[in-house]
Amino acid sequence: MKLTWYGHSAFRAEIDGAVILIDPFFTGNPGFEGDIAAISSGVTHIVVTHGHGDHVGDTLDIAEKTGATVITNYDLAMHLAAKGLKKFQPMNTGGTVDLGPFSVTLVRADHSAGMGEAGVAVPVGSPNGAIIKAKGEKTLWHMGDTDIFSDMALLSEIHGVEACICPVGDRFTMGGKVAALAMTRFVKPKVAIPCHYGSFPIIDSNADAFVAGMQGSGIEVVVPKKGEAFAI
Repeated sequence: MKLTWYGHSAFRAEIDGAVILIDPFFTGNPGFEGDIAAISSGVTHIVVTHGHGDHVGDTLDIAEKTGATVITNYDLAMHLAAKGLKKFQPMNTGGTVDLGPFSVTLVRADHSAGMGEAGVAVPVGSPNGAIIKAKGEKTLWHMGDTDIFSDMALLSEIHGVEACICPVGDRFTMGGKVAALAMTRFVKPKVAIPCHYGSFPIIDSNADAFVAGMQGSGIEVVVPKKGEAFAI
């Protein structure tokens, strides 16, 4: 699997038979560097972990231009469908959808979810993490936005998680020190990838606390460079 990070929680994942965008927040993202059209080229699917603007991002526009299928929780899918989304796979926490080249399972995340409408946050279902499985690839858990919880260990065991993208920016999610504890005590992946930092000034500007907390764990830590693809 080839991954590319575009700042905040936005990733592109390339596997045999599919190109997946996860939480494609580009427009308005202070941490974004790149060309949306180029990043969206060849995209077949979009996975959205939860209904916040910094994760839904450019989903509607990219889906319209590329014909990509959007995978997200039912309530958010209906919200986006009312705004013109045509191709989507609605689901909910604990469920799995087989998309052919890969499957997506939505799992618990401790956070909130709501989309702004005329200054009021409209609830749009639950926050989730997304576990992506593809034949011959490492099982990837994009945690979305979350705090630590001990059942991360159970979810990792059930799904055989080998790579984990975890938020480390603090304030709205767990911070780096706690995220490192989540990886080393509960998830125990082969590869850990920090995200949700270095964008807005009110969250942490770097992943240093996470990297420090992971030292000596035996888990490979990949601190991605924006726009540079890497293999896991």
